[in-house]
Order: sequence, then C-alpha cells, then structure tokens
Amino acid sequence: MHSFRYSFIVIFNKGNFRCIPQENKSNKKKEKQKMKKTLISSLVFLVSVMMLSSIAFAGGDGSPDGNPSPFEASVFTNLDYGVYWFGNNYKNQKAVKGTYNRYFSESAPTVIYVHGWQNKTTQRMSRECFNYKANGAPDMYFAQAWLDDGWNVGVFYWNQMADEGEVKDAEAKIWTTNGPRKMRWRRSDGSYQNNGPSESASYLFFQAYRDAMKNYRGDEIRIVGHSLGNQMAVCVTQHIKEAIQSGQISSQLLPDRVALLDPFYSRGGKDFLGGKWTGEVARGYVSGLIDDGVLFELYRTSSASSTGFVGDTNSQLTDMTAFTELKPWYFGWIEQANKHIAAVWHYFWSYSFSPPSIKNSHDDGASAITADGRIAELMRSSQKLVHDQGAWTKTPEDDRMKYVNR
Repeated sequence: MHSFRYSFIVIFNKGNFRCIPQENKSNKKKEKQKMKKTLISSLVFLVSVMMLSSIAFAGGDGSPDGNPSPFEASVFTNLDYGVYWFGNNYKNQKAVKGTYNRYFSESAPTVIYVHGWQNKTTQRMSRECFNYKANGAPDMYFAQAWLDDGWNVGVFYWNQMADEGEVKDAEAKIWTTNGPRKMRWRRSDGSYQNNGPSESASYLFFQAYRDAMKNYRGDEIRIVGHSLGNQMAVCVTQHIKEAIQSGQISSQLLPDRVALLDPFYSRGGKDFLGGKWTGEVARGYVSGLIDDGVLFELYRTSSASSTGFVGDTNSQLTDMTAFTELKPWYFGWIEQANKHIAAVWHYFWSYSFSPPSIKNSHDDGASAITADGRIAELMRSSQKLVHDQGAWTKTPEDDRMKYVNR
C-alpha cells in the first residue's frame, strides 16, 4: 500500500518535473512511467479486492431493524438447508415432504430465490429474507407485492455450505461433492463440520424442489439466483430437465423463467468439470434449456460480473439472455457490495411497478413484471438494455432504459 500512496503523490505533484535538468529527463521519464504502471497495478489490485468482497452477502439478518431474526438459533447450530416458503411479515415454514405448509398453494404461481456466497454469515446467524436495509436498500419486505398478488414465495437456503472464506470453495460445492472443501458446513460457533451431505448443493436444491413441488399444478414457475446463486439456478433447472426426461417428475415442474441477478463465475478450468470453466458448462446448460422453452433474463449491477479481474465476464451467456445493465448510482463507486446486492431487491421490488420504458421506443424494458413474451423478444434481440434514467433513485418506478448493441 506504500507504493500505492506514493504513486498518487508523484502524479499530483507532476509539475515539479519542470525543474529537472535537461540531461536527466530521459531517466525521469522512465521513472514516471514506472510509477504510472505501479499505480495502475495497485488500482487493479484494489478493484479486485473490492469486487471479491462484494460477492458475499454482507447484510444483517434480513429482518427490519429492531425485529428479531425470523429463524431459530438451531438452524445455525445444526445443518439446515432446503426450501422455505414465506408469508406476510417474514413468517416462513420449511417445506417438509408429506407435511402441510400454510404458505404454499399447489395452484399458485411460484417464485423461488437462491442466494450465493455467504462468507461469515453463520456466526452472525444471518440469512437473507427479503429485507436489505443493512445493504442500503429501503427498509421494506420485498416479497410483499408478490404475496399480495397470490404468488408462492420461497427461498432455497444452503448458507452453511456456502459459508467459506474462499468463494471458489463454495462454488465447487454447487457442482461436486469432491471439491477443495468437500461438502463441509459451518456452525454458529465458527467451526466447520466435515459430515456434510452426499450430494452437491445444486442437487440438494433439486431434491428439495422436487419434494416441495410434488403436487404442483400452477401455471408459472420462476427461479431467481443471485451472484454465485445464479449457478445454482442454472444447475437446478438442468437437474429438473434431466429428471423430466428420465420420467422421474412431471414436465409441469420445468421452470418457465430463470432470472440471473449480477451473476458470478470464477475464472479458470476446474478439475471437477474436466478442465472446463463453470461459466462454459453453464452456457451449455442454458443453451439447451432455451431450446426447451425456458426464458432467461440477466441483470448486471456491479463490477463483480462486468470485469475479468476476479470473475469470468461470461459475455457469451449474457448474449443468450434478455440482458439489462442497471446502474445503481445512488451508491458510490467504492460501494461495490451494496451495488452487487442491489440486484436482488431491485428485481423483487420491480414487480410492484409497470415495466421500465425505453428511450425513443414504445417497447417495454425487462423487469420482474415484464411479460414472458417480451422477455423472449429481448432474448432474441441483437441489443441489450442499459439504464438511461432513474439511476440516481432507488425505486424502479422511474427507470428508463435505452437500446445498445450487444
């Protein structure tokens, strides 16, 4: 960090170079170029650190200020994962096979959210549950509008397995049980337990989904994945497809639409994927799922998914989807964590308003409320949507987009 500070001093005092004797200009020019390279390297390092830290959920317990967590301490002391259905005022009930659930209707439209990396959240007894005040969002319950409109609202929790100090260790658990940390999980005292599940996290999601939705007869299913959770969303949809093809479950259970919120994919080939990148394999899944009629929408809100310093930009994936670049400028450039998490609450909140308008067009932009047919059109388009107005306000109500070539 010393060289980082020094390089700023050199730049801000560059006028002093005017006093350098003529015979030393060549050496001083080289020194100045060296300092410039040092500054650039330091900035790249700093941005990379900020982006990496932003990938993990950094909020509180997800409940409004002053209210207790809606979860018992036991779900952090013992291993707990699965689908939880939510009702009014943060009330929730875990989906248990063969048990009636007061917050689930077999005929209602259904949305299931899956979170990403959860570094250090278990010791805080923290789980996401649709309130992100701790991350700069308005203090509100972002599931309420969906509930009021008759939706089943669920979350698949795998937070104890996703609680790793290294994001790639959590990522591996999505794909395999034989990653660097196997399927270990974290307890609220901070210790890791090695007696983890015998299936990957994405397959655990599939099993929980299959059991929770066994008798489902509604007409819409949507999966929403944030950050690392977008890989969970893609993988579980692939597992569902394969189970349908093998006759294990009804074709009624194939999701209609998948929303990928500020997705994260790590760089580099993985031994557990035969040397392929996670983003590469996910693209293959998405391509096949699109052929089967599944709609994909993708929203970017931070540098976590837009540069190659830490993660894979996976531009080929964005090109397959209804892709929107949101600009949460109400957060400063350095507040990458808040920008990253804004993708979640902005998406769920956008259900409360009409679709965003598009500059010089009568078309609808993409949002949670946008019709499936319009999402399909945007997927096929050679253009993406970029935030044009409303970027300085947190509400999606005043958002306007513009078309930009992909």
